[in-house]
Amino acid sequence: MLLALVRGVKFGKSMEMVFCCSDHRRRQNQCTRIQTLLFRGKRYKNPTKMASSCCKISPIISFFVLFLLFVSFVQSARFNETEQSFRPEKESKKLKFIRAHLARINKPSVKTIQSPDGDTIDCVLEDKQPAFDHPELKGQKPLDPPERPKGYATTTRIFEENFQIWSISNEFCPEGTIPIRRTTEQDVLRASSIRRFGTKIRKPIRRDSSSGGHEHAVGYVTGDAYYGAKASLNVWAPRVANQYEFSLSQIWVISGSFGDDLNTIEAGWQVSPELYGDNYPRFFTYWTNDAYQATGCYNLLCSGFVQTNSRIAIGAAISPISSYSAGQFDISLLVWKDPKHGNWWLEFGNGILVGYWPSFLFTHLRDHASMIQFGGEVVNSQISGQHTSTQMGSGHFAGEGFGRASYFRNLQVVDWDNSLIPLSNLRVLADHPSCYDIQGGINRVWGNYFYYGGPGKNPRCP
Repeated sequence: MLLALVRGVKFGKSMEMVFCCSDHRRRQNQCTRIQTLLFRGKRYKNPTKMASSCCKISPIISFFVLFLLFVSFVQSARFNETEQSFRPEKESKKLKFIRAHLARINKPSVKTIQSPDGDTIDCVLEDKQPAFDHPELKGQKPLDPPERPKGYATTTRIFEENFQIWSISNEFCPEGTIPIRRTTEQDVLRASSIRRFGTKIRKPIRRDSSSGGHEHAVGYVTGDAYYGAKASLNVWAPRVANQYEFSLSQIWVISGSFGDDLNTIEAGWQVSPELYGDNYPRFFTYWTNDAYQATGCYNLLCSGFVQTNSRIAIGAAISPISSYSAGQFDISLLVWKDPKHGNWWLEFGNGILVGYWPSFLFTHLRDHASMIQFGGEVVNSQISGQHTSTQMGSGHFAGEGFGRASYFRNLQVVDWDNSLIPLSNLRVLADHPSCYDIQGGINRVWGNYFYYGGPGKNPRCP
């Protein structure tokens, strides 16, 4: 409803005009009060005539009002058009960056397999995988398998060997190719930083501190030169409280000063909604040579790790998994340095070579490791000042033991002579034992072992 009052427009000698626009009833109510109009020297005190006069609007004023409305509409349209022109430009730059990145890491495939969990697995020629984009690997092919460490033997396993969801259909990649989990636009858009997609946020690794929001329960050895590590760990699906937290269990092979020159090789299983978009436990790898600053990445998301296996997809979901007070399923992992070429090799399961990290990726690890760690890690974002409810391992404390708590067993290291040997000085440490704890032990069947994990937030961990 528009009410326009225009006064002081003179017609003839003395005239004051009032324009009223509204519904008929309101016009009458507004105009029935006795007003005085001077028009050609005549005085009117008739309310009915007054109401009638109020309804006569000058064509000039009507045109003026319509003109103002039209100008306002045009300006609004131009503003909206300007807003829209800025947003798509921003979005197009973002999507252009993402698609260019995806084109670098999603290589052409000779076969594609759809996994029941929604993943797409691309079978890529070995020499076309992301690793061979590295200047020092261009034009090369994967190396032949190295000599296994002495003392290595195919062990009699108590539990069924784990496998991955994508291979349930018994469809595999052909020889000469490797399976790579395809990265999607949605994967990249979920990242807290698009330019940091596929990398870890820099954090301290010192075991006497949990700053940076990362909390650990680990067993570790230090004080010697290490050339590899081996362990078996059971697989769970811990609950992760929000998209930007994760829960993992892994082996760390570490060297450097714990400053900017820190080198790590990492392998294990993790639940990471940000990286994968779900809560499946997934087999993963990682590496860095500068304390997570500018080098390294998860899995095959950059040029680094060289995969040689056609049956294991790094980053794919593991199945089956352990259940509370029921079946326990574990995987074995072995990382060791090839004495001949100096590369660090990874074995998954019972004798399956996955691939290797070329020695030139590292500084300190070109020689040997100075620390080996086994255990769990979570991110605690402390939303609303409270501890996260993200679980570590099974989500239960170490004291609950077998079938309820998560574990590492048969812990070994590789020495200077490329021999697998038991640990002699295992130490255990939990950053916050009331949230996640750890208990170590040794016996004839499991050798060095420990139980670890916890629920996170609880009455003793507010």
